Amino acid sequence: MSQLNIQLPETLRQQLINLAEGEGIPLEQYILYALTRQVTLTYSIQANSEININQQKQSFKELLTELGEINSTEIESILAEREVVDPEPELSSDTIVRLQQRIRNKLLS
Repeated sequence: MSQLNIQLPETLRQQLINLAEGEGIPLEQYILYALTRQVTLTYSIQANSEININQQKQSFKELLTELGEINSTEIESILAEREVVDPEPELSSDTIVRLQQRIRNKLLS
């Protein structure tokens, strides 16, 4: 393993210390972890060429054409067959009614 001595702005150093403490690990270990994660992300994210993007768009359009349109009667039938579950506790009855109305409006448009 090799060593690297760098000077950090005090605010960055303090932020790193806080993050390391939050993880319950030494500062040096946290910095090594953060650098490793960043390098891994850099190598795992690759830009798509314009040609590749256009090919993906064309493939998606072809898929949509192949799948075809669905009419509102079919949508209603599918919705009627779905499993009904209790809403999340965070959703108020007013929010649920508004969401249902938006869905109905979308189906009718």
